[in-house]
Amino acid sequence: MTAQQAAEKVLQKFTTATSVEFRGEHSVTVTLEDFRAVMEFCNRELGLNFLIDASSVDNTGEDPRFMVVYELATVDDSVHLRIKVAIDDGVEVPTVSDIWATADWHEREIYDMMGIRFSGHPDLRRILMWEGYPFHPLRKEFPLAGKPSDMPDVAFTGEAPLEGGPFVTSPGAGSRVTAEPRARN
Repeated sequence: MTAQQAAEKVLQKFTTATSVEFRGEHSVTVTLEDFRAVMEFCNRELGLNFLIDASSVDNTGEDPRFMVVYELATVDDSVHLRIKVAIDDGVEVPTVSDIWATADWHEREIYDMMGIRFSGHPDLRRILMWEGYPFHPLRKEFPLAGKPSDMPDVAFTGEAPLEGGPFVTSPGAGSRVTAEPRARN
């Protein structure tokens, strides 16, 4: 089976799903209502038994705002399929940590950095930031310089260490080439 055939099988079974192919990579976007069933189908019927990664995208200004993305594959990596689900702010996504144990940490990181909650998750707590931290640093409204903290011994409260640094692109530089850090003197 190829990634294209896997995507077609998902589309046949779940008629509300849509698929996009770009540079040989296949992405299937599913509704939140079908999400859990699609993930079970991918694991049991399609044999996508390896969760490579789970991530999220903040599309501020769009509706729905967030996209949660799961990278699935066969263990031998002969098939690689991306499953996406779009959600609004405050909507919970069903966990898949009972299907793929590695989803536990990935979903915790998404929760910590973006604030997206996963219903049914066995241990949904922060993984990088400390408990009680009121912000989610990968949301687009979070400033690059960070936010002041009441915990000066724990939190960095000055300018962000990478802001303007040697590994950061220059916004508004005109082109991708001139924005690259190596273009600066």
